[in-house]
Amino acid sequence: MSKSLFDLISILDLEQLEVNLFRGNSPKTDWQRVFGGQVIGQAMVAACRTVEGRLPHSLHCYFILPGDPKVPIIYQVERLRDGKSYSTRRVTAIQHGNAIFSIMVSFHAEEASAFDHQDKMPDVPPPEKLTAEEVAKQPIFKEMPEFIRRYYEMDRPIELRPVEIGRYFGQKVDDGRIHIWIRTAAKLPDDPALHLCALAYASDFSLLDAIMARYGRTLFDKRMMPASLDHAMWFHRPFRADEWLLYAQDSPNARGGRGLSRGLIFKPDGTLVASVAQEGSVRERKA
Repeated sequence: MSKSLFDLISILDLEQLEVNLFRGNSPKTDWQRVFGGQVIGQAMVAACRTVEGRLPHSLHCYFILPGDPKVPIIYQVERLRDGKSYSTRRVTAIQHGNAIFSIMVSFHAEEASAFDHQDKMPDVPPPEKLTAEEVAKQPIFKEMPEFIRRYYEMDRPIELRPVEIGRYFGQKVDDGRIHIWIRTAAKLPDDPALHLCALAYASDFSLLDAIMARYGRTLFDKRMMPASLDHAMWFHRPFRADEWLLYAQDSPNARGGRGLSRGLIFKPDGTLVASVAQEGSVRERKA
């Protein structure tokens, strides 16, 4: 088992303290606050532990306070409904006696439908054309910021292969449409719920970057003070999070210190597996 896989499974493997009460830990990093995707993924795991025979089809959550990576997070699950077709859970993440995050997760029993359509997958280079070796051949590689070089390292839970590399060098993407290939860094067990939680974890990566792409800037700009405010996700079709998925993102609006980003997640064969929406705080630091 690779270190990266162990890290992801460790992050998502919660300790049950009592009925409807779980505890999660953060990986040892130099981050000053807990990664938002971690809290989403852990809260989903807590919700899934209280439902049998059904998988999540949607989640809606709010980031209330920054998470402290130095102390555990307590997840309290409320069983709001168990109907014939749907189950609903509310999960509150708690640190230092305060709610730092709240999520609603809806579960649905599989059923047949007369309606089945989806948007078409964008035409972009496949992940095989965006390896570290291929990117290194580009003249701009020598000027690539260190944080982008780390995208290509294997020692991380999620592999990231951006398509529009130029935006990290100040190139503007006028329509804000950007694309990034994602997958877990190593193979996961055959547990559909775990793959859903892993994709929820990964869905918070780079999403607000779609806002900055219109301006030729990134969230790593030291002038920026980015923060996720809320996050919604809908799961459409089966997938594996340890196989490449295309995360197609755009930003239809930004105003008043907030920006909205959207994402569609596709399998390489064009199958749409999930949709995402997030609003974030995108403020510049005051001089």
